[in-house]
Amino acid sequence: MILPLFLSGFLFSQKKPQKSPAKKGTVAKFNYHDEFKKISDEIMTNGTAYDNLGELTKGIGPRFSATPGYAKAVEWAEKKFKEIGINMIWRQEAKAPVWIRGKESLQIKAGNGDWKNIRMLSFGNSEGTGGKDLTGEIILINSTSELNAMSVGQLRDKIVFVNVPMDPKIINTSDSYLQTAKSKLISASVIAKTGAKALIIRSLTTANDDTPHAKMIYYEPDDKVKIPALSIGVRSAEELEKTLKKQKVTAKINMTAESKGDTTNPNIIAEIGGKKDSKVIVLGAQLDSWDVGEGAVDDGTGVVQCIEVLRTLKALGYENNHTIRVVLYANSENGGQGREMYAAYVKKKDEKHVFALGTDAGGYSPRGFSLDMSPQRRRLVYPWKEYFLPYGVYDFDQTEAIQDISPLKKLDIPLAELVVDTQRYFDYHHSEQDTFDKVNKRELLLGAVAITQMIFMVDKNW
Repeated sequence: MILPLFLSGFLFSQKKPQKSPAKKGTVAKFNYHDEFKKISDEIMTNGTAYDNLGELTKGIGPRFSATPGYAKAVEWAEKKFKEIGINMIWRQEAKAPVWIRGKESLQIKAGNGDWKNIRMLSFGNSEGTGGKDLTGEIILINSTSELNAMSVGQLRDKIVFVNVPMDPKIINTSDSYLQTAKSKLISASVIAKTGAKALIIRSLTTANDDTPHAKMIYYEPDDKVKIPALSIGVRSAEELEKTLKKQKVTAKINMTAESKGDTTNPNIIAEIGGKKDSKVIVLGAQLDSWDVGEGAVDDGTGVVQCIEVLRTLKALGYENNHTIRVVLYANSENGGQGREMYAAYVKKKDEKHVFALGTDAGGYSPRGFSLDMSPQRRRLVYPWKEYFLPYGVYDFDQTEAIQDISPLKKLDIPLAELVVDTQRYFDYHHSEQDTFDKVNKRELLLGAVAITQMIFMVDKNW
């Protein structure tokens, strides 16, 4: 049941505010500007998110699933929740594949020239070469049509090089990334079926540098052959294409990457119980990170923003109607079992969730919220825009949530994602460049402000 919009009661007022006269058949409207400012002032003055991010990234570093780094992050998160006075904290175990990068190298040779080392990064979950050199001629492919035009056997025993940049014409870089990442060109299974023996991919990044960026790669269950997959930086990719147009190029790949079955990693869940009912508002971020870099942008920023929401509500003495819960998800990078486990838990418990919010976009300046919910629900949120506008938060038009909250959509739970300025995120995503120094303190805190304000509005009005 959806409660009427703008129910009575200011956030921290001791006295009940006077209602403005309302026309018959309408709901009295309250001005929440003061409440929004109190939230903003508290976070911008006393917020601990940036310091917490420094601890997480510099003190622990990368937090890939099934590694000691992730285990340390779990203990760190539990400690942080206790420090802000949260009593209800628990772990929820989820399956996590064990993948070890190991040692890796790529060399190329143009014609009869000398071997040259190229910076590379194995794709997560990739097969290795068993520590042996895998050598072959490089064949360039720039489009799906080029791949389809290849004759049977033309790629057999070759190393396929896919040089497809993110489309700069797409302004939202997340959309550009997904468009490229979903291409069948970036599929080890598809390329393996051509008879090729390895796949080299231009990094999916907006940066014009030579830092390799890599994503997870998955093999089909019926794959008879699993080929290694790796990425190279933009500048290396562009130089390699120029060379290939002039002469034959040979590659030598050596990767010790391997998978070692499954283990378990826990989600970390913390909550403040509701004073009115047991309905749940959940917000979350992934606790794990890529295995290189420090996991600051992806998604240490989201982790510390979620902690900051609970800290702020406690600091301001807010008495929430519904339970406000944070889930720090396990294994978002290598299979998403943490988010699936949480959704299964909610379904099994038949636990009523009124709203779910995700933050996994890098901690940049907040611009709005993507509202993945029914049109009727969205219409309940649109009037709140006037309160967000003074904080630079204006975009409520996007309608898709693809972060770790996405499995909750199957349970008919309204979803929202924090929308931020996306232009720098893929400069650092899944690379050694994802470090603490790439995060701006003010932007990070402003994101926490917007999330806390949204959680407050949902708690008051739904």
